[in-house]
Amino acid sequence: MSKMDPKCRDWTMVLWVFGYGSLVWNPGFEFDEKITGFIRDYRRVFDLACIDHRGTPELPARTCTLKPEKGAICWGVAYCVRGGAENERAAVKYLERRECEYDKKISVDFYREGETSDPAATGVIVFISTMDKEANKYYLGPAPFDEMARQIAKASGPCGNNREYLFLLEKAMSDIGHEDDFVIELASKVRKVLGGLKQKTSVVHLPLQPHTSFLHIKSLPEASVGADS
Repeated sequence: MSKMDPKCRDWTMVLWVFGYGSLVWNPGFEFDEKITGFIRDYRRVFDLACIDHRGTPELPARTCTLKPEKGAICWGVAYCVRGGAENERAAVKYLERRECEYDKKISVDFYREGETSDPAATGVIVFISTMDKEANKYYLGPAPFDEMARQIAKASGPCGNNREYLFLLEKAMSDIGHEDDFVIELASKVRKVLGGLKQKTSVVHLPLQPHTSFLHIKSLPEASVGADS
């Protein structure tokens, strides 16, 4: 478990979890503290498939994982869970079920916003994917921006559509004051794809009306017949 920095409340052993995707705006578990900050040497990418929440096996959604990259910085949110082993186990159990597409849990140093010299917490848990399609069946790998944008624009599943995930992440990063240029560019391309799809569906093709002339026949009154006596 993680150990807190002396600038935090205490030195007790606690659980720290770093969120860089949907955990930024929707943690879904009980926590005691939330801190904006970053981890080093990783960057956010949309290379992981989701087939049961915002996608399907036929058209998987693209969601976030982290790619190792020396010198990179990934901003997000760290959550602290205190209260003993039972609370920690409950949080980990929930996260392992929710983050089932991620096949690795790593420990990293987390740096608080504005304090970049020493980590605020060490041993912080992060869920990531092995970057190997054979090792992790959910790993999609990188793709050209236009291809990713089309996939994200069209994918949807029981919990919503893929584009909502991307747009919510874009907003969440803006809300914490650390917009991600990659996310912004991808979201922009997805909006262009959606605009093109909307334009296509707005064109209504009316069936041709047959030019058939109808003959209207007016009924004549019955003739009066006079009988000779």
